[in-house]
Amino acid sequence: MSRLADIARMACAPVWWLAFIGLFFVLPDTGFAQTVPEKLVYELSWTGIPVGMATQEITDEGEMRRIVSTARSNDWLSVFFPVNDRIESTLESAGAPFPGLTRHYRMQMSEGRHSRDREIDFDQAGRKAVYRDHRSGEKKDIPIIPPVFDIYGSFYYVRFLPLEVGKSFVVTVLDGKDVEQVAVRVLRKEKLKTVLGELDTIVIRPMVKSQGVFEGKGSVHIWLTDDARRIPVRAQTKVTVGSVTANLVGGSYGPATR
Repeated sequence: MSRLADIARMACAPVWWLAFIGLFFVLPDTGFAQTVPEKLVYELSWTGIPVGMATQEITDEGEMRRIVSTARSNDWLSVFFPVNDRIESTLESAGAPFPGLTRHYRMQMSEGRHSRDREIDFDQAGRKAVYRDHRSGEKKDIPIIPPVFDIYGSFYYVRFLPLEVGKSFVVTVLDGKDVEQVAVRVLRKEKLKTVLGELDTIVIRPMVKSQGVFEGKGSVHIWLTDDARRIPVRAQTKVTVGSVTANLVGGSYGPATR
């Protein structure tokens, strides 16, 4: 079983990414519906057993954009492994490709007896980021080449790229002390029964691994609706025993359009 925070990240944003390496890519007019505000609600399950809920919400605040993600264990899991996580990203939306350039990232996680509290300030113009660990007191300056995104902003960005089966993207992300380059593969199209009905979906695979108390042992797969909304309706990863799945169960998003 992978930690709930990673599943929330995979599902919504679920764990990952973005920005083409060395390029400030201006997103073309693809006709995709970049809906803001948007709220996504997921049920998290391990080999079919419900273990918690996750949410991810994006809102506009003037020229800034905010993404808030949460993950919480349900009652039975909380008896022996309580999880209460919150991750927040702030992005500057003006003059940048959707959803904007990351300015600030804060991760606060409480999982069993383990906890994390770290934040990163991004200075895109100055080509540096400042990492702070509020538990250990560690501080580190990190050189960056813009555009660099946090893990959540990057996922919203990749959702609305032209995704063609067989194609791959190489992307850059910073959500810790090291800048990482991640490949995202577009695997196939697939019909899937969802809370929105039976839909055509696009299956993508970010080449990342889960981290944390329960380490993921397999790759992550994400199902996006094959329409203008590109809603992530499912995410799944194999773990030591079985698999963990995040299924969309509710929220608020735009109407289905092509």
